[in-house]
Amino acid sequence: MVRGIYIHIPFCHQICNYCDFNKVFFKNQPVDEYIEALGEEMRLWTANHDFHNIETIFLGGGTPTSLSPKQLNKLLSFIQMYIPLEHVTEFTSEANPDELTKEKLEVLYQGGVNRLSLGVQAFQEDLLKKLGRTHSNDHVFHTIDEARRIGFDNISIDLMYGLPGQTMQQWKETLNIAFSLQLPHYSAYSLIVEPKTIFYNLMTKRKLRLPSEDLEADMYDVLMQQMEQHDLHQYEISNFSRRGYSSIHNQIYWDNDEYVGMGAGAHGYINGIRYSNHGPLKKYMKSIADGEKSIYETHIETKQERIEEELFLGLRKTMGVSKKHFYEKFNCTIESVYEKQLQALLQKELIVTEGDYIKLTRNGRFVGNEVFEEFLL
Repeated sequence: MVRGIYIHIPFCHQICNYCDFNKVFFKNQPVDEYIEALGEEMRLWTANHDFHNIETIFLGGGTPTSLSPKQLNKLLSFIQMYIPLEHVTEFTSEANPDELTKEKLEVLYQGGVNRLSLGVQAFQEDLLKKLGRTHSNDHVFHTIDEARRIGFDNISIDLMYGLPGQTMQQWKETLNIAFSLQLPHYSAYSLIVEPKTIFYNLMTKRKLRLPSEDLEADMYDVLMQQMEQHDLHQYEISNFSRRGYSSIHNQIYWDNDEYVGMGAGAHGYINGIRYSNHGPLKKYMKSIADGEKSIYETHIETKQERIEEELFLGLRKTMGVSKKHFYEKFNCTIESVYEKQLQALLQKELIVTEGDYIKLTRNGRFVGNEVFEEFLL
C-alpha cells in the first residue's frame, strides 16, 4: 500500500557545491510548463491508483521555494485537485531560508503544508560560502519567526558536519545556535562527497581539505550527546525530535514501505517495483505530454533484495528491525537468513537484541554503513 507521495521541484537559484540531486538553474527554465506537467502527472497517477490512504506529501528538490508565490499556489492547487488529503497528517516542503518570504509562507500554509524543512547546514559565514549557500543567520532567524507567526509549529532544520575546514568549535557553536531556536526537529548529516558535484571536482584536484575521520566521529559523538541533553530523541542515525515530531515521510523510506515519486528525476517504489523518472526537463515534459508517466527505468525487486533493504534501511532507525514484522513480511526469520552475520555483529557489540527488535548499539551508529554492508547477501 502506498503511504506517501514525493514531488520533485528541480529548480535552484544557486547550486550548492555538495548537491548531487537532479536540479537546474532557475533562470530561463520552463518553470510554468513544468508545473503544468506535474499536474498532468498527478492526474495520470490518480486515474488508476487509489491514494485515499496517503499519509504524507513531501515537496523536495532542488528548491521548492525557488518558485514564485503564484507558481507555488498553482502547484498546491494541483495537489488539492488530484490527491486526496483526508488522511494526510504530514505535508512537508523543503525551503531555503533566504527565499521563504512572508507571502510564500502564507501560500504554503493556506495550501495545506504543515511542516517546513529548512536547509541551514551551518551558522558560520565562511562555511556557508564554501558550501555555496546564499543565506545568512538573520535569514534563518527571521524566517522561523515569520513561519511561527503564520501558524507553522512543525519546523525542522538540516545541519552538516565534516565540512571543509570545519572545526569542533564551529560545530559546537552551530549546535548551540540551533538549540537556541527551540525547534521540535533537527537533522544532522556528515558531508558525503558525491560524484558530479563541485566538491568532487575539487577533491580529485586535491583542493578540498576535509576533517579527519577521527574528528568527524568526534563531531557525531558531540551531536548525539548534545541532542540527548536537550531532550531530543534520536529516532534515526541522523534525525532527532521532540516526542510526536518525528518525520513520518522519512519513516516510510526506513520502513521500506511504498511511495510514489513525481517530477523530473523522482524515484518511487510501488507494487514491489522501484522506478525513476526521466531527469532532463524536456524528456520528462515530453513523455507527460504524450500521456505517459515519464518513467525512465524500472526494477522488479527480488525477495532477496527486499530482505536486504529491510535490514539496512530498518537498522537506520534507533528502534531497529522487528523480528515479528520481518517474519510476517517474508515468511522466514531474520536468524535463518543472517545467522552468521548477526553472531559476528553481536560479538563486536555493533548490534544488540532487545525483545522483538534488533538494533544498532551506540558504537554501531558510528560505523553504520559497515554494519549495513554485512546484510548484503
